[in-house]
Amino acid sequence: MRKKTALIHGGVSVDPNTGALSLPISQASTFRQKKVGDFVYEYARTGNPTREGVETLIADLEGGDRGFAFASGMAAITTVMDLFKKGDHLIVTDDVYGGTYRFFTKVLANRGIQVDFVDTSDEAAVRKAIQSETKALYLETPTNPLLKITSIQTMGEIAKEIGALLIVDNTFSTPYWQTPIAKGADIVVHSATKYLGGHSDVVAGLVVTANRQLSEHLAFLQNSTGAVLGPNDSWLVQRGMKTLGVRMEEIEQNTSAIANFLNQHKAVEKVYYPGLSNHQGREVHISQANGFGGMLSFTVKDESTALRVLDRVQYFTLAESLGAVESLISLPAKMTHASIPRERRLELGIEDGLIRLSVGLEDVHDLIDDLDQALA
Repeated sequence: MRKKTALIHGGVSVDPNTGALSLPISQASTFRQKKVGDFVYEYARTGNPTREGVETLIADLEGGDRGFAFASGMAAITTVMDLFKKGDHLIVTDDVYGGTYRFFTKVLANRGIQVDFVDTSDEAAVRKAIQSETKALYLETPTNPLLKITSIQTMGEIAKEIGALLIVDNTFSTPYWQTPIAKGADIVVHSATKYLGGHSDVVAGLVVTANRQLSEHLAFLQNSTGAVLGPNDSWLVQRGMKTLGVRMEEIEQNTSAIANFLNQHKAVEKVYYPGLSNHQGREVHISQANGFGGMLSFTVKDESTALRVLDRVQYFTLAESLGAVESLISLPAKMTHASIPRERRLELGIEDGLIRLSVGLEDVHDLIDDLDQALA
């Protein structure tokens, strides 16, 4: 089954009781048992038929053993991190989402879990960072916001060598373009708030595990900690995912045109987009993904110039988040990555004049005209 078909017919796509093509929203907190221990669903924290619909769908799309739906992307990451204990060591992509950085440095550190942020596109740097207590490699590829590329297969091989887990945040590429489990990942995480939901109307997180042992462990943690996705939000995510394929294809066409426009603009110093021929890691990305996605970043002279651009655009909405039908614009240094100290941001290349775009479904000519007048 190809991806566009799987988005429609994967998972639980038809209500088995009524034949409805849209799964009903099962607004129930508990369920009748035929007798003690004889039930389909026990309690809504443990399982819900609407939530199960989106969980089975994401598992099918990612090619994993089981899917899990959480109240947010950070709730998903938090529960995955509950797999680890005091004394464990993690290697994490250095150019990582600010909320993830904040959680690893402010929360995991208090649990006695050590984290080293490493350029995971550099195999030698990753190997150098390995310790005897290294239990996981955590990747973003492409990264947020510099679109750096890491070889999932190479990191998977390293993880297996040292007996560690490979965890991949696949939010930017989505399973429509990239399936990390097929390249060696053990766990895939998503902020489903973004492309999977796709309409700026839901906050959710999804996780897919590669094998039964991990599935059972994560199911225990999800049930124990309880940050599950509610039935209404589960329905919204699954509805959004049905159009993921057509959205991602149209968004990529728009993004490619915008990247080429910005790459030739005299007011733009650098463009970060895997679809450009000069993007570092492009060939690695092509080897593990079928598309380049809808995220790009570019730098202008300084922060004041960037702020003027953000103030002048008309069709790009100044907002947090990404992956929606409407185009969004942000200043990572002041918004999504403000929790990272400025010195560290500059070390990573997240300059004060770096602008991030999440390209949407508007007419691309309007979007280019908008950027052109804002940069003038």
